Amino acid sequence: MIVLGSTSEVAQAFVEKALQEGEKFEKIYLFTSNKETTERFARHIDVKFLQQSEVVELDLMKPIDYNQLEYINSNLLFCATGYLGEDTEEGLYDNKNTERIIDINYSKLVPVMNYFAQKFESRRSGTIIGLSSVAGERGRQSNFIYGSAKAAFTAYLSGLRNYLFDKKVHVLTIKPGFMATKMTEGLPLNPKLTATPKQAADCIFKAYKKQKNVAYVLPIWAIIMMIIRNIPEFIFKKLKL
Repeated sequence: MIVLGSTSEVAQAFVEKALQEGEKFEKIYLFTSNKETTERFARHIDVKFLQQSEVVELDLMKPIDYNQLEYINSNLLFCATGYLGEDTEEGLYDNKNTERIIDINYSKLVPVMNYFAQKFESRRSGTIIGLSSVAGERGRQSNFIYGSAKAAFTAYLSGLRNYLFDKKVHVLTIKPGFMATKMTEGLPLNPKLTATPKQAADCIFKAYKKQKNVAYVLPIWAIIMMIIRNIPEFIFKKLKL
């Protein structure tokens, strides 16, 4: 398994869920920009599941030498890479913040995804799972920079799924709503609309095994976003969402 964004609590919960369910991996490649934290998780799955893994340093904000990744092969890629950024007014007009949100969630991530997608295509097998966001379904004043990057990533996954279908590679788009993670710590989240990493992992694993195309972590978000998508623009623009 290839895991992009392996410090993500959802990514780690998914790895554990897969191993608990008896999935077998010759090796799990844990891509990270935080080697120390990821090595702790690698030791954890080694002790708990006797699972061999390798920590691979990858910082999307730095040039990537793809030649050094040539040896990495797998039939499953799980991408949980993401960056929420600052959603304050100061953050909105901070170009560095904006660039980082767009780079990590989309522009610097997609070339890495494409690199491994091409390997899957050559093998004519495998599954790619990408964590996008409900924030990408309609731009809202509270997080439209982040939402626009996730909208682009959702469109990318949709197109990749279409392109790879007859190459026998499946692409699954996951749309979490509110998540109780370090990234959202301190935010006033409604507990009824908020999933834990374990809940997310359970949902994603089921969707993976059923080869779904798109899945919401909590089903209620499918209803919420259907309503939000269909609010007329002349009303929507006045709302504080």
